[in-house]
Amino acid sequence: MKQVLSGLTAALLMAAPSAAQTPAPPSSDPDAVLVEELVVTARERGPAWWRVSDGDTTVYVLGAPSGMVKGMAWDDAVLERRLAGANQVILPFNNVGVGVFGAAGVLIDIARLKAKAPIEDTLAPALKARFVAAREAVGQPAKRYALKNGLAAGILLVADYRDHAHISAAEPAKTVARMAKARKIKTVTKVYPLGPILGATLRTSAQAQAACLDDALDEVEAGSAKARAATQAWADGDVRAALDGERGYEKCLNSAPGASDLDARIKADEAAAIAQALKTPGHAVAVIPLRPLLSQGGVLDRLRAQGFVIRTPGES
Repeated sequence: MKQVLSGLTAALLMAAPSAAQTPAPPSSDPDAVLVEELVVTARERGPAWWRVSDGDTTVYVLGAPSGMVKGMAWDDAVLERRLAGANQVILPFNNVGVGVFGAAGVLIDIARLKAKAPIEDTLAPALKARFVAAREAVGQPAKRYALKNGLAAGILLVADYRDHAHISAAEPAKTVARMAKARKIKTVTKVYPLGPILGATLRTSAQAQAACLDDALDEVEAGSAKARAATQAWADGDVRAALDGERGYEKCLNSAPGASDLDARIKADEAAAIAQALKTPGHAVAVIPLRPLLSQGGVLDRLRAQGFVIRTPGES
């Protein structure tokens, strides 16, 4: 159950669609519609960077893939250059915590996710066959998914698949954080309460849970080759191809009640952190997941609406 909890909470925070000052598109996948003029191949070698400017300050924004194949090399020369003299580094806002007064409620919610029998025993035949094939492909027994909630089972299944395929959601932010620490650069992040996230999962309708499982299975069935190609495209600065990675994990999470509200809050907080950094002369670095960065109502769209100047990776 610890792994269920870890996969669920981390994924809910890292797969953040957005809404707020710029309305999100009317879709079950709020990150589906991109701001096309921002989807530009990088001119410099390595991953793509966007720039947000206001007078004498610039924040260099590295777009991060939602999942990155471990061990794949990428050119960090531009990162090295932009960390030099940076006054702060803004990392993805994907941390959760449990306060003293919320711990009891979280434990109750975890207990409510458990079931005596594997969830596959409750699925329709076609969906069950896909689920069994997927969990066998990642080497997991049926009892691992003894859960009452299809959304939680879908998230755990994809987490197992990504672990089996050596795909990590921690990179490149983990590398950026390590490099910032070595240079004694201040890092900025945010912690969100865990209780409401689990509570929302438990309120997910049966229909939405089934849709979540379907999205999760799409990602597992797509296989690691697609993820590897998307990671390589990211490393090459090919933004369009990097965005083609399978997103079953992220789409699955959008079905949870209140997910859009949480995601809007995260995007608003990330945009606010960049806006705050622009008040200090000099430059800073930020790492934001690619689709939430580039979608309609995403971080850059929101900052542009506030009057900040946005430059793409295609500009010198």
